[in-house]
Amino acid sequence: MCGIAGQLGGTDARVPAMIEALTHRGPDGIRIEEKTGAALAHARLSIIDLEGGWQPLHAAGSTVIGNGEIYNYLELARDHQLERALATGSDFEPLLHLYAKEGEKAFERLRGMYALCLIGADGRTWLARDPFGIKPLYIMEHAGGLAFASEPRAFFKAGLMQTALDDEAAKELLAFNYTLGARTMFQGLRRLAPGEVAEVRDGRIVSNWRRGWISKVPLIPAKAGTQADSRESHDRLATPTNRMGPRLRGDERDLLRQLDAVLEDSVRVHQRSDVPYGLFLSGGIDSASIATLMARLNERPVTAFTCGFEAPGAADERAQAERVARALNLDWRETSFGEADFWRVLPQVAWALDDPTADYATLPTYKLAEAAKGTLTVVLTGEGGDELFGGYGRYRRALRPAWLGGRPAEPRGGDAAALARWRAEAAPPAGLTPLQEAQWADVATWLPNDLLLKLDRCLMAHGLEGRTPFLDPEVAAFAFPLADRFKVRGRYGKWLLRKWLERTCPAAEPWARKQGFTVPVEAWIAPRAAEIAGRLGGVEAVRRVQPDAAAAFTAGGDGVRWPLLFLAVWARIHLEGATPGEALESVVGVV
Repeated sequence: MCGIAGQLGGTDARVPAMIEALTHRGPDGIRIEEKTGAALAHARLSIIDLEGGWQPLHAAGSTVIGNGEIYNYLELARDHQLERALATGSDFEPLLHLYAKEGEKAFERLRGMYALCLIGADGRTWLARDPFGIKPLYIMEHAGGLAFASEPRAFFKAGLMQTALDDEAAKELLAFNYTLGARTMFQGLRRLAPGEVAEVRDGRIVSNWRRGWISKVPLIPAKAGTQADSRESHDRLATPTNRMGPRLRGDERDLLRQLDAVLEDSVRVHQRSDVPYGLFLSGGIDSASIATLMARLNERPVTAFTCGFEAPGAADERAQAERVARALNLDWRETSFGEADFWRVLPQVAWALDDPTADYATLPTYKLAEAAKGTLTVVLTGEGGDELFGGYGRYRRALRPAWLGGRPAEPRGGDAAALARWRAEAAPPAGLTPLQEAQWADVATWLPNDLLLKLDRCLMAHGLEGRTPFLDPEVAAFAFPLADRFKVRGRYGKWLLRKWLERTCPAAEPWARKQGFTVPVEAWIAPRAAEIAGRLGGVEAVRRVQPDAAAAFTAGGDGVRWPLLFLAVWARIHLEGATPGEALESVVGVV
């Protein structure tokens, strides 16, 4: 896990300033290198090969800088007979040797989370991002070439661009709590798409393609009239032309054995680290599943952190998390989040999220990272379990007929134009069941631009690496083509995962009604609502995208207050140059 920045199409004296803006991502040191037609910079958080893994990394005539981890680096070295050629233990070095053998096809072999720049011995230059979009990468083209970086702040710190608000993106933030696709909140700056591999020549992208996250799963349209969760539909998605396919055949008992194997394998490779690792444990099924496998794979107790809320009536999962921790003999540590934390952490989260998501789950995630810093460097989390195994309630609603309250699994609220853009970004390939279409839409939009963005920024603000074992190509190739009945059955989502957890960790109570993850932000905002409403008009970004913000804030309801408050604090910091403390005081008053 690191921060990367660079300039392609010529060197640029501003690259050092770009990487200086990212030192929170890589507190262990900075390396900068100029090459013909390029300048590369890397801020390192040492995880694997602490001595030899510094970047830019050179091998087989090529150079790479990367942010993230390539988990199958040992298997790549073994399967392609690279061991004797390796000069380091870095997880990125095998990629350079593979590239020398097979060019851009090497990117298809990577199993991990990464954003990287590779300059090949063949003279070709590539930018690439992992298929799920776990790690971020931003690009801008300017007169001097193409600049790239792990966070938008690098471009502004170096003076490469101005902080001009994209009004449509800001409207998307208020409508959905995140922005869509490649669009960011800043004019002229875009994200490299999840799975995108782009060739850069003379400072311009000349070609690009997408590596899909379910590329191993052939999606064959079902015959007209067949049921979405029929055995035929299940088997046709699990055709033997997919190397993962044969494992998906069989009854529930067979599938549970296969699930156990694929999850254990993913957790095993996600634990590869030369520094301390642990996990974030909630009271939910996903993190309990990761905890169960980590406990199985480690001889010593695994360190787990849980956050609970100090507010009347707030959902607090600490008791359930503690039951799981005791059953698995975890080194369990709890922290709490109260009103004082809310006002302290809010401006810090707004600073960390220079590419914003208004998801209030950022708040406890940031507090957990604070608590884990100094004890852990690598943290495993449960992101992706709901999307791949069918956990959200909106998936169950999407499967009901309209007369039973069924409705599409898509965002509610926002104007028609914003929803049309969301539908365009979330458009699935042909051949999916309605449930898979809903899953696909979330993986395309909500997951990379909200959940994974939240995880990256809140942990990297504290120099921690977040890893997501569910978001693994092997897990996806198993989970996504499962028949609907193994995902949703009755009032339960994640059916197969619950059945597996019932056997492996009964203390997790996988069939119990969960409290849900709700941060009581409204209870903390309400007493100050009148004062905040009166100050919102002083924030230009808020005036531009929601002229009636004061009235809407005063009325409240439907999650209106928190997104507006967050946007106002965020805009003061990233558009107007205020410090986090100044931003909070200008919007909220003295706390």
